[in-house]
Amino acid sequence: MRTTALALGIILLATAAGCAGNREQQGLADADGGYTAPASIYSVMDPTSLVYTDVSAGSSPGDNPWRWTGFLLHPLGVAADFAVNRPFYTLTSKMPYLFGYTSEDAMIDGQRR
Repeated sequence: MRTTALALGIILLATAAGCAGNREQQGLADADGGYTAPASIYSVMDPTSLVYTDVSAGSSPGDNPWRWTGFLLHPLGVAADFAVNRPFYTLTSKMPYLFGYTSEDAMIDGQRR
């Protein structure tokens, strides 16, 4: 168990190091002594930033590898949702008093696509 946890921790640390930024750019900025202005004064997370700036200019040039892993595993998650979650919601909705199925559960199940 400890070996698995250690290996997983090393992998997480190795992939997280890519999120820290580009050292070459930082070195150039330090040597230049100047301030490099961001692409925009608006946050990339701000929905109005699409109007005021190019969102891709504010994003990092390289994506995190966990994002690509998420893209690849997404179909498995959708399949698990259809195979496990939805049948349980259907079963429990037939006998709400036995399973504690509430109106909130019905609302959540009704919002599924």
